[in-house]
Amino acid sequence: MAVSAAVLGGATLTGGPAPEAQAAVPDHLLAAARAERQVTTAAAWFSAQDLRTSADARVEAERVAAEQARLAAEAAAAAEAARSAQRDPRGVARALAAERGWGEQQFSCLDSLWTKESGWDHTADNPTSSAYGIPQALPGRKMATAGADWETNPVTQITWGLGYIERSYGTPCSAWAHSESHNWY
Repeated sequence: MAVSAAVLGGATLTGGPAPEAQAAVPDHLLAAARAERQVTTAAAWFSAQDLRTSADARVEAERVAAEQARLAAEAAAAAEAARSAQRDPRGVARALAAERGWGEQQFSCLDSLWTKESGWDHTADNPTSSAYGIPQALPGRKMATAGADWETNPVTQITWGLGYIERSYGTPCSAWAHSESHNWY
């Protein structure tokens, strides 16, 4: 509702009518002017809140987009690592063994052990025992503790196998010695 200065007898809306003009302005017009000022002030406040909310939403959307990009990059890196491990599982195993502090001697034992067990084939399946994968986990589904993709991802199998060796034998050379004497590990 727009109330003009002429209707208000020369009064302005910014500070209300001048004291001498208040007597000349009917009460209902003064109330209308006050209500309009309150509505304008409220609209400005809500507009500022909308801008603040929009800015907050924009910041949150940017944060979510950055997190999605980070997760996509991690997934792409994991997929590439799996493809690389299918081409060269020994290279992945060498790196993961080194992270555990196992040097070339330990890797040599690991290489002998897993060459005997699976020939480093991540799809190696022993139908008589149900052992599966590079480390020949028995049963193969045990490797799910290292990842849901245990049936297809050599990195998951190697990670599980190295953990199993460490928990059960301490080192790959100890696991290899057990395998040589018992024909299993």
